[in-house]
Amino acid sequence: MRAQLGEADPGWAEAAAVAAAARLAAMPEYAGASRVALYAALPRELGTRPLFDAVRRDGKTALFPRTHPERRVLEFITAARWEELEPGRYGVREPPSGTCVRLEVGDLVIVPGLAFDAAGHRLGRGGGWFDRTFPRTARPGPLLIGYAYERQVLESVPSGPTDRCVDWIVTERAARRAGTGEQGKWKRPR
Repeated sequence: MRAQLGEADPGWAEAAAVAAAARLAAMPEYAGASRVALYAALPRELGTRPLFDAVRRDGKTALFPRTHPERRVLEFITAARWEELEPGRYGVREPPSGTCVRLEVGDLVIVPGLAFDAAGHRLGRGGGWFDRTFPRTARPGPLLIGYAYERQVLESVPSGPTDRCVDWIVTERAARRAGTGEQGKWKRPR
């Protein structure tokens, strides 16, 4: 999957990021949320800057993860400006400091991944950060939304007993509830 993602045309990648942000912002779950935890995308990931701009424009609180190496979980910290983010562990931009916010029911967490499937299984980068932060047994909690290019949504991805599924998957082409087949019954949009 890493090889397939390769380098996307910058114009196409920006248009895809804008389209995905608009799809997510049109969801009722987004309208009802006052806090959205997202991440600063790496170069080959679906861009999150347009989503951050929408979150701020809509008067919602934007939170970004910061790794907590001793506990091996993510902490979520408010960021009012994209420019506040600094390269952290693994080169991912994160807030340099701030008070950790506990995410709750009604909050949205935008989750990166290399691939997702219709059941909501997620293939991450192998560190397990999101799985430890949001374990399968920790329900109810915030709504987890996989955020990726349409080509990253596959028929099936490997999943283990500690892997946490996402509740929704949003791409530049669709927003789908995981596990239900809602919105297009998981047929690929044309």
